Amino acid sequence: MAVKVSSLAFSKRLPIWVISSANISSVSYASSAEIFPETNPPNSFDFKQNIQFLRNELVPDSLIRVLDGTNDLSSAVKIFKWASLQNRFFHTADTYFQIILKLGLAGHIQEMEGFCQNMVRDRIPGTEEAFSALINEFVKHSKLSEAKVALVNMSLGGHNPSIETFNALMGALVKTKRDFHDVLFVYKEMVKSGVLPTIDTLNFLLEVLVDTDRLEIALDQFKRMNKKGCLPNARSFEITIKGLIAKNRVDEAVKTLYEMFESECHPDLSFFSCTITLFCQVNRPNEGIKLFRMMKDSNFVPDLSTYTALIKCLCEDLLFDEVVSLLEEATEIGSELPTDVIVDVINMFCKLEKVDEAIKFLEDSHILETSPYNALLAGCYGTGKLSTAKDVLRKMSERDIDDCDSWNILIRHVCEQEGIKKASELVGRMVVSSFTPNCDTYSSLVFGNCKLSKYNDAMELFYKIKAKCWVLDTVSYAKLVEGLCSLGRIQEAAEVFSYMSKKGCSLQSSSFNMLIKGVCDTGHLPEAVRLRQLAYYSGTSCTSSTYTMIMRGLLTVNKPRDVSVVFSQMLVEGINLDLEAYCILIVSMDLQHQIKNCTLLFNMMINEGLVPDSERLLHMLSCIANQCQLSMVLSSINKLICREEINASIFNILINGLWKEGNKREANQILDLMLEKGLVPDAKTHGLLVGTNGREDVYSEAPSYGNSATQDTVSNILVEGLENM
Repeated sequence: MAVKVSSLAFSKRLPIWVISSANISSVSYASSAEIFPETNPPNSFDFKQNIQFLRNELVPDSLIRVLDGTNDLSSAVKIFKWASLQNRFFHTADTYFQIILKLGLAGHIQEMEGFCQNMVRDRIPGTEEAFSALINEFVKHSKLSEAKVALVNMSLGGHNPSIETFNALMGALVKTKRDFHDVLFVYKEMVKSGVLPTIDTLNFLLEVLVDTDRLEIALDQFKRMNKKGCLPNARSFEITIKGLIAKNRVDEAVKTLYEMFESECHPDLSFFSCTITLFCQVNRPNEGIKLFRMMKDSNFVPDLSTYTALIKCLCEDLLFDEVVSLLEEATEIGSELPTDVIVDVINMFCKLEKVDEAIKFLEDSHILETSPYNALLAGCYGTGKLSTAKDVLRKMSERDIDDCDSWNILIRHVCEQEGIKKASELVGRMVVSSFTPNCDTYSSLVFGNCKLSKYNDAMELFYKIKAKCWVLDTVSYAKLVEGLCSLGRIQEAAEVFSYMSKKGCSLQSSSFNMLIKGVCDTGHLPEAVRLRQLAYYSGTSCTSSTYTMIMRGLLTVNKPRDVSVVFSQMLVEGINLDLEAYCILIVSMDLQHQIKNCTLLFNMMINEGLVPDSERLLHMLSCIANQCQLSMVLSSINKLICREEINASIFNILINGLWKEGNKREANQILDLMLEKGLVPDAKTHGLLVGTNGREDVYSEAPSYGNSATQDTVSNILVEGLENM
């Protein structure tokens, strides 16, 4: 029942502004542009008629009727202002309500705010009720910015909206996904007004926090609900669980669910429907089943979407008994499951090798759709029941529910298991049955020819596919490329890859690497670079090996700068370097005289636990030593020094290099370790050390890699060895 906002006269009838609100909402947006006489004069004839009518009977009721019947906003505003100037006439909350609502519904926020301020300033009786009614009307008509303006002016005027009004506005803001700060603003206004929140208020706040990716704050608010005098209800738990699952925090969502079980909260239908679907989507069948049983125990009837979500989840986990039970329940209540769910059920039967049960289910359910039977066909072949599959296809043909896919399933199996000759015969039968071979048919034939190493026939089929602008399936695509590469038919393999990539089809990494290796081995490095670019745009994943093969080829033809370009592309794609890549890059940087990059890459390689063989390690350290930069890799040398890869040549390079750089202490320490291993320094190293008298002083200053006794022994051996030379 409508309630009169004014506390003055006319209290015994329903207010006109309530009865006519539906008419007001129909104000055209075209007329809303016509506002204020300064820029758009009102309709002169209608305006004069209305003024003449009001001169004879200027009372609030008459003014409201005139305003209600005036579609021209400019005229309505002018009439309202004219009435304000008349002697012995005073506006009421009803008249203000009428003009404010009219302007607000037309979207004239600035103008309506002026009248809101006037109503507050004039201390009109019934202002609080008028504002509350305005907010409710604006919310009802989805004019939420206007509702906010009314709320602000209501508060500024010292009037407190009820909790119902606050909740109506907050709920509408949340439902329409308005900005978080809009909802927060209303909540703050409520706090300032001293109005205590209800559980609905807190749920609105919780929901907007979750929706705007403020989950941690939402969880904190959820935990503090008790402190605000509200116990979480089913909606509170639903919002929280939904937010956690959306962030893949499934274990926390399960924990929250069990907290609800332990609380006094009584879930409603919405909670069950939502959470069962959510837990099924993240493959938590135990929680889904538990909630489903609770739902039925609470006398709620699951809808079709609930059955669908739960059955699909249980099928994925191959929970046969539970699926059968749900299928029986769904049948009893007359729920007709979607086709994709039936396909999932058939796939589950077949994975469990229960083909006979699958056939019985389709027959008992009177299924006459093609896709479930196609799933059954594929399942028959997967379980080796070939005669059953042929019988199924025969029945499908008799019932006229077979399609091109049905035949393609059979042809694919024959290509994989029996041979291309038998498959070609089936293609003929397929055509006789009025089905035209498509790209799947040709893909199967390509696969069959590849399996028998008939690559000439496979390429003929590929050219037919290309002529029709079709594409190969993923398996046949990889099989063809790999086969061509293995026979050295690299150019044809590259042709297949180029065509498929331009069609947006990706190739598995291992097959692509075979192609790149073949191209690089034939010296066609520009082609390898081009193919890598195609791979990037077609979604074919490149590995470290892909880049390594290209960089090795570029280095072989003495193009170190091109190696750097490929390296930068590798970094952009976030590919981790392997040992081979590090070795190539370090040599490449040395050729470009970028010694700082050499030392940086060397340190990164060793820190990642990647150690080259002795030959490559010697080459790298020689490059660094020649540039007198061994001190930049000392930490890496310390990690390497005791490894078996460090041979006499490497020891000599390190000792000579460090000594030349002035790192005599480190050189002597490495020399001691060299001698401990029983390795003999070369003549150059001996000569370098004989030419100095500072060895004993160096040892007196610094710790060694071993203990002091060992150090003295090693020193003595060295001295004796030098004296005997």
